[in-house]
Amino acid sequence: MSRNGWQKTTRMTKQKKVILDILRSTKVHPSADWIYEQARRILPDISLGTVYRNLRLLREKGEILELSYSRDFSRYDGNPQNHYHFMCRKCGRVMDVDLPLMNELEEKVARLIGGKVETHRLEFYGLCQDCCQE
Repeated sequence: MSRNGWQKTTRMTKQKKVILDILRSTKVHPSADWIYEQARRILPDISLGTVYRNLRLLREKGEILELSYSRDFSRYDGNPQNHYHFMCRKCGRVMDVDLPLMNELEEKVARLIGGKVETHRLEFYGLCQDCCQE
C-alpha cells in the first residue's frame, strides 16, 4: 500500500510482459540469468536488475512461482498453479511432476495443528533419466 492508503497497482510494462512471456513459453524452470539472456534478445537495453525486480513483482502478484533452493539459488516457473517438481542433483534440471495434488494431506496437517493449511510444496530430488544413463 502507498502512503495514502491506496493499494499501489502495478501495470504491465513491456519488460514485465517479455519476462512473463519467456517464462510461460518454457518448461525448463530457468534462473534469472537465463531469463535475462533471453530478454536481451528482445529488449537489448534491459538490465539484470530490471529482470530481478520484475520477477519479484510477478511472484508477488501470483503470476509466477519462485522455486528457492538456497539463499542464493532460485529457479522460476511460469505456471503459478500449485504443482510438484523434481530436481536432478547431478545436472540441476528442474521438471514438473504430473501428480494429482494431495489435498487430503493438507486436510490432515490442518487437523494435526488445529489450524488452516493454505498451500504446500513438495519436491523430489535424485537423478534424471539422462544422468542415470551416463
